[in-house]
Amino acid sequence: MPPRAKEKEPAAPPARPLIAVNTDFIAPKNGVPFAKLNVGYIDAILTAGGLPVVLPPLRKDNLADVDALLDQCTGIVLTGGADMDPRRNGQPLTAVVNPMPGRREDSDRYLLAKIFERKIPVLGIGVGMQQLNVFAGGTLYMHLPADNPKALPHFDQTGAPHRHMVLIEENTRLDDIYGTQELRVNSTHHQAINQMGKRMRVAAKAPDGVIEAIESTDPNWFCVGVQWHPEADTASALDVQIFECFVQAAVRNSDVALAAA
Repeated sequence: MPPRAKEKEPAAPPARPLIAVNTDFIAPKNGVPFAKLNVGYIDAILTAGGLPVVLPPLRKDNLADVDALLDQCTGIVLTGGADMDPRRNGQPLTAVVNPMPGRREDSDRYLLAKIFERKIPVLGIGVGMQQLNVFAGGTLYMHLPADNPKALPHFDQTGAPHRHMVLIEENTRLDDIYGTQELRVNSTHHQAINQMGKRMRVAAKAPDGVIEAIESTDPNWFCVGVQWHPEADTASALDVQIFECFVQAAVRNSDVALAAA
């Protein structure tokens, strides 16, 4: 009998695109400092088809070492956290501001420089959105109740979940992603964008006019920031779409870059 034809092995599934995620830096008064990342970001990226690569908050003299990781990643998620230190942006530090540790801010600023230099596809969440705007030359309200007293509540002082509507601007990338003009989102922020950065535009506002989402005016660069937290358990069912569209855009950008190489 002739030898039996060898069965073809099933094709390996396509590799997931690598998505970088920055981490927080926690330095307790009594104890060892550590890096921290909410697992919601990891699960959201995985669900959207990506593979998260954790970027630790490196020391100043090691920041350039992260370049090798960024070379392999197709996009980056800038996570939420404490406030940016206003003194670095020419504003005073007040009692209502909770500045993030300097080590994280140094690391984040290095990442932002690389993101804007390379036009890496980026999704900024919470303070990540605010960082995108400030790096582009924009400004922030330090504390909405004091700086914009006409604003509606955007956080619950007791720590309970808080939600409100946002109105998505027509003909924006966010409009394409969500496919609706109104969206109910979670809300935990006391700061907000005041003046927009250069080559950035408003993508969504709360009914009180507070800016809730921004994006780059460059149609070829996925640079989107949202004030709410689409990775959280309290997120809308529609929020999975922003991670899916981000990962897809990151893959397309990578394919274009490879074709041009």
